[in-house]
Amino acid sequence: MRRINLFLQSLVIFLMFSISSNAQVIRFFASKGATPGEKGFYLFDLNLKEGKFNLLSATDAGPNPSYFCISKKNGLIYAGNEMLNFKGQTGGGVTTLRYDAKTGVIEKIKEFSIPNGTPCFISLSPDNDFLLLASYTGGSFAVVKLDAGGIPVSITDTVRFNSNEGKVSHAHMIAFNPAGNKVYLTDLGLDKLIIYNFDRTSGRLQEIQDGIIQMPAGTGPRHFVFSSNGKKMYVIGELNSSVTAFDVDTNGKLMQIQTVTTFGTGYSGQNDGADIHIGKNDNFLYASNRGENSIVTFKIGSDGKLTTVGRTSCGGNWPRNFVIDPSGKYLLVGNQKSGNISLFGIDNKTGLPIDSGKEFKITSPSCLKFIN
Repeated sequence: MRRINLFLQSLVIFLMFSISSNAQVIRFFASKGATPGEKGFYLFDLNLKEGKFNLLSATDAGPNPSYFCISKKNGLIYAGNEMLNFKGQTGGGVTTLRYDAKTGVIEKIKEFSIPNGTPCFISLSPDNDFLLLASYTGGSFAVVKLDAGGIPVSITDTVRFNSNEGKVSHAHMIAFNPAGNKVYLTDLGLDKLIIYNFDRTSGRLQEIQDGIIQMPAGTGPRHFVFSSNGKKMYVIGELNSSVTAFDVDTNGKLMQIQTVTTFGTGYSGQNDGADIHIGKNDNFLYASNRGENSIVTFKIGSDGKLTTVGRTSCGGNWPRNFVIDPSGKYLLVGNQKSGNISLFGIDNKTGLPIDSGKEFKITSPSCLKFIN
């Protein structure tokens, strides 16, 4: 009898573990284009095995929360409000949300104005003490100091870039490198990458010597991603549909090693490169094409150079943003114009996304992030 009971107990534990493992439920956030007062920020549970999206809550994150970042340290979310006027002031804003992981409740706790307007990208410093924002229409960046609890309190630095030779600045992304000792900024309008040192005492950025990389005219550098060791950097060009690979030296400087197209040979229409990410283990790089409406997969060689593996339909129209889950096995695509989030598996051998046929309808998705 004792052996039977032990067997039954073991069987119950095994079944419980199997059910839990097979559920594969993971939580993620999504933002969308939203008018003032509209709920533009969403929390989902996603059953990866079944491809089921469960919308848990919708929250007001201010007008047009086009991009956001997450502070796990403080349990806060910062949404960049891409607006020309925010709370009656000229410029954009940051809306701070508090997230309770146990209850899933999200509440708006602070709105903060950003000068020069339209922040289209927002990121955190490694110590969670500062926010960095790039403003597209304003052609500027801003640094925001956070208090001990992570609440925005002051702007410590802001620079507005001048037009040059008929080009108008469109700052698009600003973020730290993996080591946390350099800040990189893309200027889509001026075809530049700029590298900065960051003074954590003053909260100010200082351009490093020879820290401007002039890219070919018409590249339109938009987003970038680093390899996990920080020794390679990849930049997607919005205007010429390209990915440029760089070596990164110990001082953070960049040396171009390759430029490849994201275009397929069978497509001749308008195309804008959009988002870029590296898969788990640094084996594959992914980029999205708005127009061709595809996710292009590249194999990353030991030298950091890219070889095209293939293209996969994005499951909708205008893939503005996509994200890879922490396991590296799944990929979500936010298709802005068709108003849907599409779910893909990732083939662990070829690296290619595999369409699950599962989706969630949401108007104008703009940014997706997993919590884990």
